[in-house]
This record gives sequence, C-alpha cells and structure tokens, in this order.
Amino acid sequence: MRIPFHQIDAFADRPFSGNPAAVMILDAALDDATCQSIAAENNIAETAFLVARTDGVADYDLRWFTPTVEVALCGHATLASGHWALMRDRSRSAVTFATRKAGVLTVARDGAALRLDLPSWSAELGERRPDIEAALGVSPVATLWRDNGYSVLVLENEEAVRALTPDFAALRAIADTLVIATAPGTKTDVVSRVFAASAGIDEDPVTGSAHCVIAGYWADRLGRNAFSAYQASARGGHVACRLDGDRVILGGTCVEVIEGVFIL
Repeated sequence: MRIPFHQIDAFADRPFSGNPAAVMILDAALDDATCQSIAAENNIAETAFLVARTDGVADYDLRWFTPTVEVALCGHATLASGHWALMRDRSRSAVTFATRKAGVLTVARDGAALRLDLPSWSAELGERRPDIEAALGVSPVATLWRDNGYSVLVLENEEAVRALTPDFAALRAIADTLVIATAPGTKTDVVSRVFAASAGIDEDPVTGSAHCVIAGYWADRLGRNAFSAYQASARGGHVACRLDGDRVILGGTCVEVIEGVFIL
C-alpha cells in the first residue's frame, strides 16, 4: 500500500517553525493499530488521517494521532489538513472535517492566512495541583481545569513562562493531562507553553486545542473577544484568537515542507 503524505508546518510563516503535522491521504480508513504505528514512525507531534466523504456531512473524515495515542482534538493538524486541501483546489473557499469527538471543523481562507473554527472548551478555576506545580517548578497565580484532561497554570508574566524547565519524567507520570502555562505577553496579548508528556510529546510547539481552552479566560481578563497569542516553544508560533459564542476562531498560516509516499 502506498499512502500519499504531506508534512506541513502549521501556525508557521517559514519552514522549521510552528508545529509540524503529517497529513496522510487515505482511500479508506485504516485500523487503529496501523494508524498508531504510522504516527509512531512519523514521530512528530501529530499525524492526521483523511478519508474523503461523499454524504454531504463533511468533505473528509479526520483523525489525529500523536506518536503514542489518539487525541480528541488537534488544532494544528486540522489547520495543516485544511492547507493541504485548499492549496490543491484553488476554487474552494473552505473545507470541512468530520471528527469523532470534536464535531465538524472548518478551515477557510482568510486573505493570505487560514481561519480554523473549533469548539470553545473553556476551563474553570479549580484547586491547585502540587504535583504539576512541582514538575514545572512554579507557583501559579491561578489554576484552571477542563474536564477532558487540560490543566492551565496562569503565571505572572511572560518571563516566567519562557523560563520554565519542566521535569518531564514527573509530567509523564501524571496521566492523561495536557499542561498549559500561560501569562500576559509583551509583544502579543498572551503567551503560553504546552506540555503533553503523558501523550508522548514533552513540549508541543504550537497547540490549537490549548487556545480553545484558554480563550475564554483571556477574553474575560482582557475585556475583549479577540487577542493575539504566541506559543513560546523552541520553534514558536503566532495564533490569532477570537471567541465567538461557543466557538473559538484561530488564524494562522502554514508551510508545506515534505511531499512523499508512505509505503506499507
């Protein structure tokens, strides 16, 4: 079996920045074990699997796998999948993806950029977690939680976010938790870093789903629904965020860096 694939840097304006995603174009769905093995072989933050639909519900079925697990929502790999589809059909203004746990997602053209429509998964203020704080070496000004495995630690300033040197072994032992550290930015409204060690990704370069979780908090704190964000990983990436009711609209650009064939 020969599977066309494209490695695309999402939330990136140049190669080797943003967050890489492998977009696999399938004629028919593969079994879970094979998808997971391909994602492990790719060994990047996310591998997206697309299968075309003809029933009018969406243009494609879409699933996402890290090197170790399937995830419920991945923003950057959805943006990358939309980039692949829209760059290959210039007449199309938008593309839709049916997902298993996040509903139907849309990627649309927005001038020279792309606009990604995701659910708002707002986090709520909650109890502190000493184990997570110890793993990051911080004392947050606030802690927020989202039921499906998102922990948000709000820090005092951007310097504190950039200075983090997590204990990844400790984070791996905290099961099924994606940890977001966020603070007011200097050159952008918001800055963040994201750690998904329990899902096989010590630090995720740029995370769309994390911005779905923090958008409500920052919209309330800033007093407006639109703001600029920067994820301060080693690769780094800019994300334009807008809260629109129960949806979060993320804006960004993509760069395709590899086109090839995966042989099974």
